[in-house]
Amino acid sequence: MKRRIFLLVIFLLVLLTTTGFAAKPVIRADNTYFDINTGLYVLNGNVYIQVNNRIITAGQAKVNVAGLEVWGSGGVTVTQDDINFTGDSVYVYGAQDQAKIDGGVKLTRTGLTITADQVDFNWQNKIAVFSGHVQVSQNGNAYSADSVNYNVATNTIL
Repeated sequence: MKRRIFLLVIFLLVLLTTTGFAAKPVIRADNTYFDINTGLYVLNGNVYIQVNNRIITAGQAKVNVAGLEVWGSGGVTVTQDDINFTGDSVYVYGAQDQAKIDGGVKLTRTGLTITADQVDFNWQNKIAVFSGHVQVSQNGNAYSADSVNYNVATNTIL
């Protein structure tokens, strides 16, 4: 069991950090086990993952260490500094530095709120692509669009 938890911690450290010298992650859940039939680590109840200043919460999550994949659902939040994503579910494909959040997606940041059906986020170029019933409220101005590209690093809508 200790070996499994150690491997999970190492995987999440690599997956969730962008620097070579990252802090040790904090990982908590009400129930954690390894499913030998699927090869997935399963986290249930009050899932909490923190790496440096990035915090991810969910009701439940599954982790494929070999494929660098994470599936989370049940009130997902991803928070870093003043950036806060929420949604119903998240899929992270770590090998490609990609994340997809579905269902009632909302991004909040100082002076900005974006809601949509889904968002695709690329950790390499820091671009979030919102699609489906997109609503943007920025510094008191509001508008709708089919899709919106947002650069998280520069805090600009493209």
